[in-house]
Order: sequence, then C-alpha cells, then structure tokens
Amino acid sequence: MWYPSTVLAAPAAEPVTLADAQVQCGILPGETHFDTLLNRLIKAARAHAEEYCNARWAEQTISSQCDSFADFARLSEGPLKSVTTIGYVDASGAAQVLDDAVYQEQKDGLEPSISIKSGQTWPRIRLGSRITLTAVYGGAVPESVQHAMLMLIGHWFVNRDAVVTGTITTTIPMSVDALLSNHRRGA
Repeated sequence: MWYPSTVLAAPAAEPVTLADAQVQCGILPGETHFDTLLNRLIKAARAHAEEYCNARWAEQTISSQCDSFADFARLSEGPLKSVTTIGYVDASGAAQVLDDAVYQEQKDGLEPSISIKSGQTWPRIRLGSRITLTAVYGGAVPESVQHAMLMLIGHWFVNRDAVVTGTITTTIPMSVDALLSNHRRGA
C-alpha cells in the first residue's frame, strides 16, 4: 500500500510558459502587469491537471512510502524519470539504502514500476516499517494536456470569481475533462 507522497523539490519549470498563457488570454506582447496572476494560474492549472490525471506533468522530486517491495509493481506516481534512493529499515532495525544493482526501473509511461534484477532478491525489512522511495517524476507533456491547462488559465483569467451572475453558464470544465481523460493513471 502506498501512502500520500511528499514533494521534496518543486518544479523548476511549468509545462505551460508565461508567453503561452499571455497569448491564450489575449494579452499583448510586452504587457507585464498580469504576469503575477498568470504565473499563479499556470501553477493552479498544472496542479489541477496533475490531480485529475494522477500524474506529474512538471519535473519534481517526490518521496513516497509503501509497506512492501511488492508495491513496486505499480508506483504511486508517474511518469518516472529516475530513482534517487530506496530506503528501508532492515530486519535488525538499521536504516539502509538499497543498492541500485538490485533493481531496475520500468519507465512505462504513466504506469512505471520497479522490479528486481535477475539473480537478486529484495531485502527483508523490519516488520511494521515502511520503504521510502525518492524519485524524480515528470515527463513529456502531451499537447492535449497543455491545451487543457491553457483553457483553464484562460477561463480563470476571464472569470476571477467562483460565481458569475447574469450570464449563461458554459461547460469549460467538461472540455478540460475531455482533453485530460485519456491521460489518467489507473483509469
């Protein structure tokens, strides 16, 4: 069983650029007075897309814990870029870091895993302890995911309140969901 993950290193770059967001919102080149708002909307749109898809679109370092090496058959996050460390408490109670010669990364898009190499065995862990996987996640962002993010940014830029009165409602979220639905992990 995987437990909630912790972000150790936040994304250094977003999958949608400020320039892309400015074009989406109809902001003229050189106008900078909306940059702070747009950067906030970009982060919010990425967070929404990541939550909806259960995937990390921007490169970030994540720490996750699980109960057993059997849980590595399906990692809690994806797509996987690289494993940093796998830590565990051995049967005698000592903290250990698993040698990378013991395992191999399976970078299968949104459904990555870690498997034991031929001729190797998983170490025994202390009963009741957890295994800690620290890894870098994020990948090539599909254009449809980027477009969904831009749609959200544009919608939020125009509609800055939760409720708009005196207008006909539209279903922007449904369009965003349609774009994101093919990129959901575990779906």
